[in-house]
Amino acid sequence: MAEHPPVIVHPPSPTGGRRVTAGAAILGLAYNLRDVEEFLRRAGLEDVDVERSPLIEWRGGGPHAWKR
Repeated sequence: MAEHPPVIVHPPSPTGGRRVTAGAAILGLAYNLRDVEEFLRRAGLEDVDVERSPLIEWRGGGPHAWKR
């Protein structure tokens, strides 16, 4: 697998979405784990366990925190 910048899932917004970035690139606004998986797939990171992968940094709550 090619080296990728760390993926950051930012804290939930007031609407519940979480911005997902890789380096300086914004991958999208996720509303659930499936969205995060899809953004990673589009970025060339397939078959990543989004809940446990060391490639992903969860800020403002873990993988099950979607609303403030």
